[in-house]
Amino acid sequence: MFQPRIPVNPLPTGIVTPLVQPTDTADIAPHQTAAPVVCNHHHAPAPTPSSAVRLTPASLAVVVAGGAGAVLVVGTVLVSMLLAVAISAASVAVCAVVLRSLLNGQHRHR
Repeated sequence: MFQPRIPVNPLPTGIVTPLVQPTDTADIAPHQTAAPVVCNHHHAPAPTPSSAVRLTPASLAVVVAGGAGAVLVVGTVLVSMLLAVAISAASVAVCAVVLRSLLNGQHRHR
């Protein structure tokens, strides 16, 4: 009941089914764009989109403060992890010294 049922392919049929069916590109109509509308009155030119991000002094201060805060948080986490490893290593070293002295003390009494 709990054993997996694996289907068995008795003999290959020789028929290969493609994964993706080819589509006929003759049925696809090209996209037509509308001609621009010409009017007789004057418009202000559209502003050109700029890829540069413009930061005000207040937003620049917020970005700098956020970056400094992120650096401080990451630094605090890393230092605490290093401190935890150092405390663990020191406690293992103390345990090793205590065990060594106990074992040496037992060998001297015999």
